[in-house]
Amino acid sequence: MMLDLRTIYVVSAMTCLVLGSVHLAAHWTGRFGRWPAWWGVSNLLIGIGSLCVSLRGFVPSFVSLDAGNVVTIAGYLMTFLSVRVFADRPVDRRHCMLAIACISLPVLFFTVDPGTVSGRILYVSGVCCLCDLAILREAVGIRRREKLFSAGLFAWLYALTAAIFLVRSLLAASGQIDGPGAFGDNPAHGWMAATAVVFLALRSVLIVLMAAERSRNELVDLAHRDPLTGALNRSGLAQRWPSERQSSPALLAVDIDNFKQLNDQHGHVVGDDMLRLFASVAQAMLRSGDLLSRQGGDEFLVVLKDVSETEAVQAAEAIRLAFSAAVAQVPGLAVLPTLSIGVATSGGTDADFEQLLRKADEALYASKRRGRNRVEASSGREQAA
Repeated sequence: MMLDLRTIYVVSAMTCLVLGSVHLAAHWTGRFGRWPAWWGVSNLLIGIGSLCVSLRGFVPSFVSLDAGNVVTIAGYLMTFLSVRVFADRPVDRRHCMLAIACISLPVLFFTVDPGTVSGRILYVSGVCCLCDLAILREAVGIRRREKLFSAGLFAWLYALTAAIFLVRSLLAASGQIDGPGAFGDNPAHGWMAATAVVFLALRSVLIVLMAAERSRNELVDLAHRDPLTGALNRSGLAQRWPSERQSSPALLAVDIDNFKQLNDQHGHVVGDDMLRLFASVAQAMLRSGDLLSRQGGDEFLVVLKDVSETEAVQAAEAIRLAFSAAVAQVPGLAVLPTLSIGVATSGGTDADFEQLLRKADEALYASKRRGRNRVEASSGREQAA
């Protein structure tokens, strides 16, 4: 069955113009950051370019061919930049505009001769295919960094559209899409164009889903973190613990010594600075899978994955020494806070949190009884200052 390409181009243009307007309106609300503006402009450019191409035979060729193809390619390149902005990756506007001009303007060489339809389609399809592959790469990066399920769907969608443009390029290279006619008569070309209209709508839906999923994850993360130090709070640790209990974890109970005296003498602002300093030092010493949680006041918990008691004690001692070195760099302190740390290890998988916490607390109290500023293991091993 033959599909009317001119009608498909008009439908594609209307779809892009409507979606572009919606995304620009979303940007003007100020609730979604910069990416809707870039995405909206890219859709508007593709829509304008498609509309110009659809008018071939009714308007001068410099409008339908020259302007239409240049604007379409510029819009497609803007789509890639939109995804980079969404991913919070750097985008230099001047360099971007230069790149768009250098890539889109060469299509004008194929419009000098009306018979070079296949060459023009080959160039435009090749650029769009490479652009979709670049977007696919960005989507995979977003999926890995932010664990967004919708980013995986987004990547699959662009894998499909890249494949469509690749096939279109091969058809043009083999001469199956050519001739001086306005839109040719290849049925495969019509079906690919119709499929592309559906994908144009789907990709705008998916990027909105990605934004919604990201916002939800950010809200959940905020609810599970201490706003002062950025460490997990109690509910955050409770939520993460089920996955940690299978990894032979060790638990460090950490208390900042002389914290009340520090607050009394220097004020709560300095006390808050000291809490942030500890959190920063501890996070820098931990591995990617380890956890830091603030339990309240000056009390913290550290969860270490897959470590023996000896390794846990060594990690606790490293944190204690690093914090002391950082405190020594703070000018004007009359009270120098230190760390007392209790260490408890599970000795196997399926560790019970309450039991580990009780053992770590007992070791912490033993550390304080024996002079503070030290690490004490629940088994009785100790590391003095």
